[in-house]
Amino acid sequence: MSGAAAAGAAAGAAAAAKRAAELRQEEENMTGYNADDINGWEFKIIRANTRKFKDSRAVKQLCDEEARAGWEMLEKFDDSRIRFKRKTEHRSRDQYAEIDPYRSEVGVTQGGILTIVLGSLAVLAGLLYLVLSNVSN
Repeated sequence: MSGAAAAGAAAGAAAAAKRAAELRQEEENMTGYNADDINGWEFKIIRANTRKFKDSRAVKQLCDEEARAGWEMLEKFDDSRIRFKRKTEHRSRDQYAEIDPYRSEVGVTQGGILTIVLGSLAVLAGLLYLVLSNVSN
C-alpha cells in the first residue's frame, strides 16, 4: 500500500472512530431512564454496520429472533440501531436460546467491511500499477 493510501486509510479509520463515539454519546443522551424504569429490566442496542433496518422485513425478523430470548423492541434510533429491553428473569433461560441473547451486532461486521474496503483498494492499486506500467512501455 502506498503512503498516500495508508494515510487515507488512517484518516478514514479516525473518522469512523469519531463517528462511533458520537453515536454512543447520542444513545446515552437519548436514554432518559429513572430508577423505576430500570428496576428488573436490562437493555441493549443492536447495531448493523449497514442501513439494514431500513427494510421493515429485516426489523420484523430481528424482533422475532430477539423475542425468543425475551427481548422487546423499545425504539428504532435509525436504520442501523435498535434498542431492546427485557425482564432480568429471562436470564435463567439463556442457556436454551437459539441466538446469543446479548448480541449487539447483526449483519456484516466492521471487520468484514474493512476486509472488503482493503481488498478493493488492493485490486485498484494493482489495476493502477498495470495501467501505469503499460503507459510507460
